[in-house]
Amino acid sequence: MESVLERPDWIVLGIYFLALIAVAVWVVAQKNKDTEDYFLAGRNVGWFVIGASIFASNIGSEHVVGLAGTGFESGTPMAHYELHAWIVLLLGWLFLPFYIRSGAFTMPEFLEKRFDSRSRWFLSIFSLVAYVLTKVSVTIYAGGIVVSELLGIPFWYGAIGVVIFTGIYTVVGGMKAVIYTETLQTVILILGSLIITYLGLQEVGGWGQLRETVIAASPDHFNMWRPMSDPDFPWTGLLIGGTIVGIWYWCTDQYIVQRTLAANNIKIGRRGAIFGAYLKLMPILIFLVPGIIAFALTIQNPEVFSVERADRAFPMLVKTLLPVGLKGLVAGGLMAALMSSLASVFNSCSTIFTIDIYKKLRPEKSERQLLTIGKIATSFIVVLGIVWIPIMDKIGGGVMYQYLQNVQSYIAPPVTAVFLLGIIWKRVNSKAAITTLLAGLVLLVLRLGSEIYFQPQIAAGAELSNFLYQFATINFAHMAIFMFIFSVVLCVSVSLATAEPDYATIKGLSFGTLTAEDRAATKGSYSTIDVVLSVLLVVIVIAILSYFTG
Repeated sequence: MESVLERPDWIVLGIYFLALIAVAVWVVAQKNKDTEDYFLAGRNVGWFVIGASIFASNIGSEHVVGLAGTGFESGTPMAHYELHAWIVLLLGWLFLPFYIRSGAFTMPEFLEKRFDSRSRWFLSIFSLVAYVLTKVSVTIYAGGIVVSELLGIPFWYGAIGVVIFTGIYTVVGGMKAVIYTETLQTVILILGSLIITYLGLQEVGGWGQLRETVIAASPDHFNMWRPMSDPDFPWTGLLIGGTIVGIWYWCTDQYIVQRTLAANNIKIGRRGAIFGAYLKLMPILIFLVPGIIAFALTIQNPEVFSVERADRAFPMLVKTLLPVGLKGLVAGGLMAALMSSLASVFNSCSTIFTIDIYKKLRPEKSERQLLTIGKIATSFIVVLGIVWIPIMDKIGGGVMYQYLQNVQSYIAPPVTAVFLLGIIWKRVNSKAAITTLLAGLVLLVLRLGSEIYFQPQIAAGAELSNFLYQFATINFAHMAIFMFIFSVVLCVSVSLATAEPDYATIKGLSFGTLTAEDRAATKGSYSTIDVVLSVLLVVIVIAILSYFTG
């Protein structure tokens, strides 16, 4: 395999990695004094760094490999997920004040403060297993593909290299190292990808020519709104089901929320979320549009531009469009995207393990001992990630990735229902929370089990009247809607059928239990500029949704 990079590219790539190491060394030199320092960067991070870190954590392999590939193959429907920028606002305005008020380090810890320790145990173990099986494995697998393709090295070397390099600075520097290296990575990634979009549009003959070429070959490519009966992208599933998954991911998942908890007050955390929301609009421009450009170029000039598989669309543009030197910068940006996602997962896993599991079991341990355990936990997850690579290789990234996308749609509804209802309605009690979470787990196992069992018939497009087969073939995004409705009804019913919670113990953790001081503090935590920027973002999202209607 031959590298697409030339000597100047390697020099640029080398400088980028040196800058990354310099940032990590600077962080390490500041020393982590305690767990708050190690896991939440001392709760002293500015809004710009929080926003950049939210974006960098989100931009992982599914964007670098997947989103451009989807743009190439299917066009714009998946942009619905990128327009979840408005849900990041929901994190800042609705959820974050309650999280910061609770003083929680982790999302499971917040559930314990709002409900009880059963919910905390459930979410801790559930999150850890889900992270290792989904985020860690997919990121490492796609990282191996991208790095091996760009650097011309075998897949194994690429995957293990990314894991070890990321693992070292995450173990040593903790959250501070993750959050500051992500800020640098965000700048590099956006810069490199914007250059590709610009050069691609020039090559294809501008936006008008791009639309003309693509629509002639595939009339639906620019249409985000597919019919409700569409087997892959029904608009109802993407809009409503996607929102349910989005609230789980952006507002309740440790992986993302941990960034905003690193702020020292609600105002800074919210501003970080607003900035992160604006950055979240970028993937449409820097990944999805290049995928569509790659599709147009293969039509216009198939001799020069050819793509064997859709997920090779972005690397193909890097190889063919970029001049020497810039290739190295973009290669660095792509690797940055993979590494920042991985670093975030490593750090979130070790936070949940140390704070929610180890500290619960051994409360007498000192801060220094907990720091050591956090580092060991991160190292262990790095090793687990490496062990998982050959399994991913055997299963095959494409099939596995499809399952993981589905899994997220089944994980999200019960967790979203419990967090959302718990904050909105003070009457929700601990029995309702744990019942909803456990029932959601049973549904998840049933759905995935039946999907795997009937895989041959589903692949052949068989029509069976079997109830379990019907259950297995409901579109995954529609399934998220049904599971959410079921979770809400169950949670409300159990709450009403059982005793009220002790409102004194959940003071400030639900709208109905806010004190006059809480309300005054919330009012003083934002200014006109925060409101204006938030409203403007919603207007932009609606404008984009209206533009891509075919």
